[in-house]
Amino acid sequence: MNYRTILPRLSLFYVSRRMHDEAYRVFYAQSLRLFPTHGRFHRTKKPLLARLPVHYREAINKLEFRVGPDWTAPPRCQHVGPTLGLTDCTNLRTLKIFVEIDPSDNVFAGFRGANATEETYKWFCVDIVRGIQEQVPGLETVEIDAYPSVKRDTPLVAALRRTIQEGGQKIVWGPLRGWEKEVDAGLIGLEDALGSMTLGGSLAPRAVTAQA
Repeated sequence: MNYRTILPRLSLFYVSRRMHDEAYRVFYAQSLRLFPTHGRFHRTKKPLLARLPVHYREAINKLEFRVGPDWTAPPRCQHVGPTLGLTDCTNLRTLKIFVEIDPSDNVFAGFRGANATEETYKWFCVDIVRGIQEQVPGLETVEIDAYPSVKRDTPLVAALRRTIQEGGQKIVWGPLRGWEKEVDAGLIGLEDALGSMTLGGSLAPRAVTAQA
């Protein structure tokens, strides 16, 4: 979403004070990217979230953390310090993590920069998520999605998953990568049957249809 899309919507803010008070809550209820990946705030010290007034940050209920861009040298704005304003996001309930690439793969060897290992960017991302968890106690759900080239068992995705589980948030697999379908495909009839069993009970009779 760029300024050509956003600017017409912001015009509602200027109609009247009452319209502003009603419109900004709807506007900031949509997903807001935590750190910019391009544009005027990309390489600045303060990302958009840090520049918003407190009452705007309070209206945010979903943030997106884009993982992958600038992995060789994350810009100064990618931090979870007190100046970012996460503690003001009292209505934030959902964090979306979108993984573009996992630099821990061997194909990135030699491109990670000085003193960087295959785990450097992984722990950088984990620290970002932990910072969000600590500063936003109302966070309930974390959605993980990725491009098709990113595997579910890569070190970066696995580390993010463990961090979310340790924080007590619910994990939802995003629709683009299709991980949710992979999970469902792993179920077999025996697992379904065992899931319906209870201690001291018996399986309810069920009809079985055989096809030649």
